[in-house]
Amino acid sequence: MNAETAIAGSWDRRGVAEPKRFAAPAAFPVTAGAPACLSCHFYPPDALPAEIVSQWDVLADEAAQPNVFAERWFLGPSLHHLADTANVRIAVVTSSDGLLAGLLPLTVKSHYGRIPVRNVQNWRHDNAFLGTPMVRRGIETGFWSTLLSALDDRDWATGLLHIDGLVENGPLHRGLKSAAKRCDTVHRVERALLRSDLAPEVYWAGAVRKKKRKEINRLSNRLAEQGDLAFATLGATEEAAPWIDAFLALERKGWKGAAGSALACNANVAAFFRDACLGGHRARKLDFHRLDLDGRPIAMLINFLAAPGGYSFKIAFDEDYAHYSPGVLIERYNLRILERRDIEWIDSCASQDHPMIDSLWQARRRIVRVTLPLQGRRNRAIFHACRAVENGFGRAKTMLGKLRKRSS
Repeated sequence: MNAETAIAGSWDRRGVAEPKRFAAPAAFPVTAGAPACLSCHFYPPDALPAEIVSQWDVLADEAAQPNVFAERWFLGPSLHHLADTANVRIAVVTSSDGLLAGLLPLTVKSHYGRIPVRNVQNWRHDNAFLGTPMVRRGIETGFWSTLLSALDDRDWATGLLHIDGLVENGPLHRGLKSAAKRCDTVHRVERALLRSDLAPEVYWAGAVRKKKRKEINRLSNRLAEQGDLAFATLGATEEAAPWIDAFLALERKGWKGAAGSALACNANVAAFFRDACLGGHRARKLDFHRLDLDGRPIAMLINFLAAPGGYSFKIAFDEDYAHYSPGVLIERYNLRILERRDIEWIDSCASQDHPMIDSLWQARRRIVRVTLPLQGRRNRAIFHACRAVENGFGRAKTMLGKLRKRSS
């Protein structure tokens, strides 16, 4: 079975109605620190058993923390189109009767940052904006304990375990800190989050300064003078492919296309994007909006939803109309998500201090990278040495910043 048939071949499934129970796969027997009912096995992406794939959607529905980037319809295309599958292993934790308890794609890196130290990391790509594993609610600590015990028995797993993209103090972060003897936060960013019980217009009035609201209204009216201006949302039964094509073309038309960083500039990335959006649409997780002028999109926005939350995945606008702030206009339209009772928050997935979204969304979410030593005296020594180097870099950076301020 290859990667496409094992994972990607199941992209169009709507999920299974109930968790199925199977005989447990051959796996590392858990010993230190992990519940005896859980075991862990590492699979190449092209050998993930069908009985695991068939439970993936149910696991997502019962996850301790929603992460659309770890769902089958997103991670499948990611692995198929973007991964060096020879260097990716999917850690699968199951109960003694074969019930899928959690999974996480892993890879081995030759460098830890700038330091030439071999280490194990969670695998993700530039368009996957969260790194939390998919874990069944209530067994967060057991998942990590089982995974750590299994890694300690693998020759390829040496040095450190580095997990990037955890929600700080979320259930998976807390579970890892509980399972590990030491778990250091080595990097932290803060990004915009939409969370409110207010109606969209009430939120808009409270979040955006009066002067800016007045200017946005003026620009919207000016834009409407150019032709027929209309917002639209992709319906559940509509074809998503034309919208996807339109988004790729719109993004490529702008500065990202000129810089070669637009999704459509790379065939593999474009194929991943198409398959992920189509899979999300079939799974009823795709929330796709557009702002049209005379029937042609001048701004488009994509969210992926996983109740009780969601993730703002991509936005693009026509730079010929940049003067009218079409990106802000579609973000204002996007506030309609506040009316949904099943969605409590939306993660912007934006960079820290993003000038546009930070001015519109008031809440913040902290995302961290953590590092911990794998078992063994040598690995602990490597960990302490790496942390000393990192701390030294941090102190040097702080000192240089102070010196620059004094000399300016």
